[in-house]
Amino acid sequence: MNTAVAEKKPRLTTSAMIASIAAEGQRVKAAPFGKALVELAATRPDIVGMTADLAKYTDLHLFAQAYPERFFQMGMAEQLLMGAAGGLAKEGLVPFATTYAVFGTRRAYDFIHQVIAEENLNVKMCCALPGLTTGYGPSHQATEDIAMMRGIPGLTIVDPCDALDIEQAVPQIAAHQGPVYMRLLRGNVPLVLDEYDYRFELGKAKLLRDGADVLVISSGFLTMRALEVARDLAADKVDVAVLHCPTIKPLDEAAIVEAVRYRHRLVVVAENHSIVGGLGEAVASTLLRHRVQPAGFQLAGLPDAFLDAGALPTLHERYGISREALGARIKRWLD
Repeated sequence: MNTAVAEKKPRLTTSAMIASIAAEGQRVKAAPFGKALVELAATRPDIVGMTADLAKYTDLHLFAQAYPERFFQMGMAEQLLMGAAGGLAKEGLVPFATTYAVFGTRRAYDFIHQVIAEENLNVKMCCALPGLTTGYGPSHQATEDIAMMRGIPGLTIVDPCDALDIEQAVPQIAAHQGPVYMRLLRGNVPLVLDEYDYRFELGKAKLLRDGADVLVISSGFLTMRALEVARDLAADKVDVAVLHCPTIKPLDEAAIVEAVRYRHRLVVVAENHSIVGGLGEAVASTLLRHRVQPAGFQLAGLPDAFLDAGALPTLHERYGISREALGARIKRWLD
């Protein structure tokens, strides 16, 4: 009798929590936020790092290793995290407070509003898993965080596209006087903007490429998707411009108006956020107030719904923000 036992192959699993948005073979940089903060803190002894039990999952563990005496682990208590960050800011320090975006906004909103923003304290809130960057379902998908934070007076909001955006944003938000909320991409983050002679400037939008048929106004990793779609549609003789808006508040209204006025082309706002209260509505308001009427206007964001759990590629396709789905939507709107 043959008693040989077949060798079991290891089961391959992917965590929906820390899944990467990078495509297979795409250039990435590991932990750009953590590395940029460590580098900046070498010359800024006033910078401290804080987290609510999520240092590893916001890349703040690199700061903790480099500057253990300037690192504060607050436990699973986001309200305490934001309240303590406000207290440290009152003592002249510059706290970088990290957690997941859902916890930093939903659970700690009142503390951000009353403790930090009302007194214009110098707290930098860097929150991971924004929008649909995790497959863990509504409990961890911060699809409404920008809508919530836009309503807080004096709060600056940053939604970086890639590793380069994050690296360059860190010293600028540290230098900015006042509270900042930055949507954080962590782990192996795609690197795309270095191909476009790009430099992050707080409060400024950047036209990455021009085009006669469509203007995509985007933020976050949807700018990466827009650039991919622009290359794809070029094969179909569709000319796509991409205007990247890494700062959601204050919005670069002058750049948006300039890009839309006197140009007869479809305007599409693409964002990793609900169509309610995000970049799309901010752009629409800007155009209306400046009496600028585009040839057409569409929102390519996430639906006003509680989204499903699952694998990110499946969810991005389902909700229209994958490369293929976004390209198909734009072609349909052009018909």
